[in-house]
Amino acid sequence: MKKLFTTLLFLLSIITGYGQTIAGNWYGALNVSGSQLHIVFHIAKNGDVWSSTMDSPDQGAFGLATDKTQVDGNQLSIEVSKFGLKYTATYQADSNKITGTFAQGGGSFPLVLTTIPPTEKKVAPVKRPQDPTSFSYRQEEVTFSNKKAGNTLAGTLTMPSGTKPSKVVILISGSGPQNRNEEVAQFNHRPFLVWSDWLTRNGIAVLRYDDRGIGQSTGDFSKATSADFADDAESAVSYLQSRPDMKGISIGLMGHSEGGMIAPMVAARNKAIQFAVLLAAPGIPITELMIQQSKDQMRLSGAPKNVIAQSSATNAKLFAAMNRYQDIALPAFKLKMDSVMYAQLSTMPKEALGGQSIEDVVQRTARQMYAPWFRYFIAYQPAINLQKLTCPVLALNGTLDMQVQGSTNLAGIKIALQKGGNKRYEVVPLTGLNHLFQQATTGAVTEYAQISETVSPLAMNKVTRWIKQLK
Repeated sequence: MKKLFTTLLFLLSIITGYGQTIAGNWYGALNVSGSQLHIVFHIAKNGDVWSSTMDSPDQGAFGLATDKTQVDGNQLSIEVSKFGLKYTATYQADSNKITGTFAQGGGSFPLVLTTIPPTEKKVAPVKRPQDPTSFSYRQEEVTFSNKKAGNTLAGTLTMPSGTKPSKVVILISGSGPQNRNEEVAQFNHRPFLVWSDWLTRNGIAVLRYDDRGIGQSTGDFSKATSADFADDAESAVSYLQSRPDMKGISIGLMGHSEGGMIAPMVAARNKAIQFAVLLAAPGIPITELMIQQSKDQMRLSGAPKNVIAQSSATNAKLFAAMNRYQDIALPAFKLKMDSVMYAQLSTMPKEALGGQSIEDVVQRTARQMYAPWFRYFIAYQPAINLQKLTCPVLALNGTLDMQVQGSTNLAGIKIALQKGGNKRYEVVPLTGLNHLFQQATTGAVTEYAQISETVSPLAMNKVTRWIKQLK
């Protein structure tokens, strides 16, 4: 969720090497809940100085720089502090392999590296059962401008065949860089492609687009906040309003995860929006949501209860400080937050730091905390804009969503809508569905790629019926 609301396993590591024979390419794979995540380390030595880079092919990441590569006898260590991951291992010269443990947060995984690369088969991603294979409707590649930001968004407009539709939906993706299909290569799922196909086949037009700076859209994703993404979504509204063939068609927004936070931001200020569908959207203060998300993810990864409790308490204090210093300039903000982080982390047990030093954790955490997106995001109060909505609203969440917990966030949405006097809303928990609205077992992020279903028909049918009954 950076994905609001999506915890991905980003790879940074620590490797330590021995002897000139360690220089070269090393291949291995992590077993994460039954799925393999391949890792490649490229280790080099120049004089007495060791260096390395890392690849995560399954995530499409190559040539990731490491901060420090050390050799001490047969003990190996490589560190990339910005991702907070560590691999400690022993080089076994007799078998020419490296055996060790890969750690992240409170969890760890065994990892064996060899010089033998896996069989290289360049194959296209396996199509999921719900990926459309034929299209019985019109598809149009479109572009539109966000004049405020000076960027251009590129997307696809799908129109039902036959009669003119009465409604069109703009899809707004979750956090993190996403293309128009809301595709995450690691999971090999394309939720917005499936949603778009389903809605269009059911008589509802759909506009989906690449995030700024992603795919064919221009702009700088890294410098944008949720407010900037809201401006992009509102530009999509203006574009539809400018098309003669869209006159008389009701415009609605459908946002997933952070997109479900952005949709109310736009609908609260733009009366052209005539309905909103919120999928796994936040309904409670983001600080509370993030603390709960962290608890759920750590619990699913097997972290000890005391580590979860300590981490949650520390996060609560850090987020409170971020909000307290929200309006001060960045240099002063950094000084304040560095002081708070050192004070809080010094009270935590070593296992909660994943074997890292306090300095490394502060450095890694600071990169995230000081980013414009996170500073804006962590201070956001969803209720403020939810209370302003006067259009019909449908809010859905899965009972196994471990990123945006369903019960608390749906309750928050309902309370905010009621407080604002909105009487045209429906809040629905969907039993057994996860954050992507797949039928799940635990709701863990590691299940996403293992489940062949991209979006449960339970969710798609509910959304379609609700939109079509609107007058």
